[in-house]
Amino acid sequence: MRSLPSPADDFEAWRDRARDLLRAGTPPDHATWDAAAGDLFALPVPEQGGAAVDTHQPRVARAFMQVAQSVFLHSDPERFSLLYRLLWRLQGQPRLMEDQADPDVRRAERLAQQVRRDIHKMRAFLRFRAVEEPDGSERYVAWFEPDHHILRANAGFFVRRFTTMRWSILTPLGSLHWDGETLQEGPPAQAADAPAGDPTEDLWRGYYASIFNPARLKVGAMLKEMPRRYWKNMPEAALIPQLIATAQAREARMVAQGSPEMGERPDTLREIAELVQACRRCPIGCNGTQAVAGEGPDRAGLMIVGEQPGDVEEQAGRPFVGPAGQVLRTHLDEAGIDLPRAYLTNAVKHFKFTPTGKRRLHQSPTAGEIDTCRWWLEGERVLVRPRVILALGASAARGLLGRTVSVQKERGRPHVLEDGAELWITTHPSYLLRLTDEARATEERRFAEDLRAVAGRVRVQAA
Repeated sequence: MRSLPSPADDFEAWRDRARDLLRAGTPPDHATWDAAAGDLFALPVPEQGGAAVDTHQPRVARAFMQVAQSVFLHSDPERFSLLYRLLWRLQGQPRLMEDQADPDVRRAERLAQQVRRDIHKMRAFLRFRAVEEPDGSERYVAWFEPDHHILRANAGFFVRRFTTMRWSILTPLGSLHWDGETLQEGPPAQAADAPAGDPTEDLWRGYYASIFNPARLKVGAMLKEMPRRYWKNMPEAALIPQLIATAQAREARMVAQGSPEMGERPDTLREIAELVQACRRCPIGCNGTQAVAGEGPDRAGLMIVGEQPGDVEEQAGRPFVGPAGQVLRTHLDEAGIDLPRAYLTNAVKHFKFTPTGKRRLHQSPTAGEIDTCRWWLEGERVLVRPRVILALGASAARGLLGRTVSVQKERGRPHVLEDGAELWITTHPSYLLRLTDEARATEERRFAEDLRAVAGRVRVQAA
């Protein structure tokens, strides 16, 4: 059994050596790859361990090459053995890489994904700091600790991205140095070799804090994308714990004072109705439709929030006058809710649609579009001051809560908002229109129960 040394990231050399092994008929269990060694060509071609698989050109699937080039950069010491085993098997199973149930294929795909993620993290979380060179010029130096052998693989990206800068990237596995014309490799480094900070970082931290939007904070998603292990190299990361801790209070101030992007919050519902017509903060506002503002008294004990105006509502300029609105009005009347005393509005004020011939087919707004329009909805809510709010569907619930919820899990019970108002969530009446027969009858009964519960809370709040 031979030990075959391999450099950490020289895929072309490994591929040539693997082809020699295939031509010699060396099965995977007769070749041991030494991932820690540094010279792939230190040993001669091994003795033939079996019948040659192919005396000419070995067969290599394109799918294998795409995965293999990433797997090769992984830090797993068994990666070379895995790749050679797959390559050997491919000679008799040309479509092996299509078998996602195969353990070797699954493992290779998993390792490749981890390498791609590490490459992305280096590009996203590497931070340069300025240092003064002996000749008085500036060089930008960064420290990064990759999980895998990705330094060379990322070199081209940083050369293209920072062509005019003189920079160095230091890692425990090696270093790169760019002088504006030539890229050179250097030995491994230590974190102490990189600067701890520079004068521009205070300015950057101030900017980062000013653009931080507490209304869009999702801590779990942030940590998944930006794990804490990367924070020590990022000057802005020192601010994150405090920004998270104060997010709720900052969001409340933004709601009360108005968004800096949108200006001061309007003082009347009429002003909101006028200003929302000119809103172009998201793609829906730029699609040529007229905005549909809320409708109802300036003060109302109940606010009813839908998703967005539909085709009929957009043409009429009024909320809930289309087919779904008629279903809602019928059920409100049966539940004993006095509609003229309620305020009707939508989470999104413009109609999002896809043109199909002469028809305009409804499209659901994205989370970002709902969040953008939330400023208008909060403005209406501040002025109307409802004690009970009925959200029709997930989009309406997000517009009020700032997060996506499951309607079926959250319906039938109150959610107390920061100002003490009760939020009740149920399905949108358009959902009932899409159902047929028994399913529709069942959902209409549940919808009616939700509205009766809301009607009871409105009466209690008004007493």
